[in-house]
This record gives sequence, structure tokens and C-alpha cells, in this order.
Amino acid sequence: MAKSSSGNFFEDFRLGQEIVHAVPRTITTGDTALYSALYGMRFPVQSSDAFAQSVGLERAPIDDLLLFHVIFGKTVPDISLNAVANLGYADCRMIRSAYPGDSFTARSKVIGLRENANGKTGIVYVRSTGFNQHGEEVLSYVRWVMVAKRDLAAPAPETFVPELPERVAPEALALPEGLAFSAYDRAVAGSPYFFDDYEVGERIDHIDGMTIEEAEHQIATRLYQNTAKGHFDERLQRESRFGRRIVYGGHVISLARSLSFNGLANAGFVAAINGGRHVNPAAGGNTIYCWSSVLEKYEQRADVGALRLRTIATKDLPCADFPQTGGPNESSILLDLDYWVLMPRATR
Repeated sequence: MAKSSSGNFFEDFRLGQEIVHAVPRTITTGDTALYSALYGMRFPVQSSDAFAQSVGLERAPIDDLLLFHVIFGKTVPDISLNAVANLGYADCRMIRSAYPGDSFTARSKVIGLRENANGKTGIVYVRSTGFNQHGEEVLSYVRWVMVAKRDLAAPAPETFVPELPERVAPEALALPEGLAFSAYDRAVAGSPYFFDDYEVGERIDHIDGMTIEEAEHQIATRLYQNTAKGHFDERLQRESRFGRRIVYGGHVISLARSLSFNGLANAGFVAAINGGRHVNPAAGGNTIYCWSSVLEKYEQRADVGALRLRTIATKDLPCADFPQTGGPNESSILLDLDYWVLMPRATR
């Protein structure tokens, strides 16, 4: 009897199916240092225990996206090992702060299925939830992924596409326990701009670019224990429609988040991801640029505001040369991400 697993194919999923994912994972200070080395992350709350303590936290928390990637990686062997493409995200909520030394597990529930017209693939919708060592939810998100069929003759399941919210309601955003921005040092943080300095409709060109190195994107994907074949197996990918290894989409998300520091340095917490699409694949050697638009503002408290942002990441095309989405440059778009960030307000 074979003891190795080839992963789930589309016909293996059932509506309502619940999956417990292996393997528990402790995130250490070494992991956070490696994450910073891979992306050049500079947000001060995640960079310095002393700064984090100055805003009411016990110490520097794990970066929100590092936690997201680790939980995502847990789900890959069961959900997307045989994926053709990871298509999008919705209703992602950062529920509870996490710190180095915490351990995490993940579970998923299949909430939608739709076979594609070609009969070779189908779309699987799952809600995945991450838990800490105390059994407390730390984050929850929906994603949908195109998965290959093992047996093209397998009957199609009944189609069910879940209704998903356009955005996470700002009043439902969770604030880190103890957070108090009243003593936030904007000079040390690296930017004078607070929540009240941003306007709905404003667009911020983050200017800088960062080239994806083959070794770095593979190290990053291994860091998250993401086993998807498309990111590692060069021989297999030469026979695919891409012709080479493709970059894990979350790597592009973290690159864009890091680049956004130039213009959004005080947006230290990702509170939720409302929706996101990996529009085109990236590969080693591509240079990533991005810009952000302010979609919405919400006053959480006297010292905390939430900005809803739309960040567009492109490959090999600086954003100053890319005035809008659509048109002849559409193939240069890698990521279209809609999310909430928390930012200090000027207290009076």
C-alpha cells in the first residue's frame, strides 16, 4: 500500500467537508528575522520590542502577513497541491495578535465547488482558520483555487458558489490587545503622516522596485512549508503552460507590502484583506513595483484609524508609467489587493 500522498484532486472535495491540516508550527524570532531579510520589512512595531512596548504591546508581534503565509502553507498539501492557479481571497480577518514562540495549526472547510466547462478542472472555495496553542482563532480567510481533476470522467458535483462580502466591515476589525497610539513616535517610525493626512481617492506611488531572485522566492515558500509543485519542480513546470517555476503569490503580496513602507510607513498593522487577485504569474528575475489608492477611511478610536487600501503590484513596469489598470499594460499586473490597515491618529 502506498504511504505517500498525491494530494486531493477536484473530485475528492465535498461541500461541507472539514479538513484538519498537518503540521503544527512554532514561529520563532529566527523566522521573523528571515522574513525581514527576504522582504526588507521596516514597519517599526514589528521591528523593535522597545517600539512595540511604547504603543502598549508586550513586545514586537509576528508580522501579520508572515502569520497569514504560515497558515496558508499548512493548507497547501490538502487544498492546492494539484492546483492550476490560486485565484483569489476574501473576508480575511486578523483576529488576534501573535508573538514569536506561539504555535499554530490550521483547519479548512469546503464552502463551494464549481466544475469548469472544460471538464478538466474545477474551482474549490474554502474557509481556512488558524489557531494558536491555546485553541484561539488568530486569523480566518476564504480563498478559491482552480484544481485539476484526476479522472476526467468523474461526475461533476452540484455547483455551489458562496456569497462573499465585498469588504470586512470596519467596525468589525480587531485591534491588537493593549494597543495605544497616543505615544507613537512618528520621527523614529520614519514618516510624519498619520491617518488624518490621507484622503479618499489619493494615490500613492511607492516608487521603489525589488527584483525577485530565484533562491529568495524558493526560500520564502519553504519558510511557509508550502509544498505546491509549481514553485519548485523545474522539470514539471517546463511542461506546463508557464514553462518555468512560478512565484508563490504570497511572496508578491509581501514584496508589495514591504515596498508600500515608502508612503505608508505608519500603516503598521494589516487588519483585514477584503479581496485579492493574482492577476498574472511572476517568475524569478521580475522586478516588482506597486502603488496604493485610498478607498475608504474609518475612525476606530481617538488614537486609531483604519485605511482601506487598494494596492496594485506590477512586474517590470514602474508605476509612474502605469497610470491605470486595464489597456495594453494589463499583462504587467501581478496583484490587485484590497485591504484594511491600522494607523495612528494625531491626538489632541
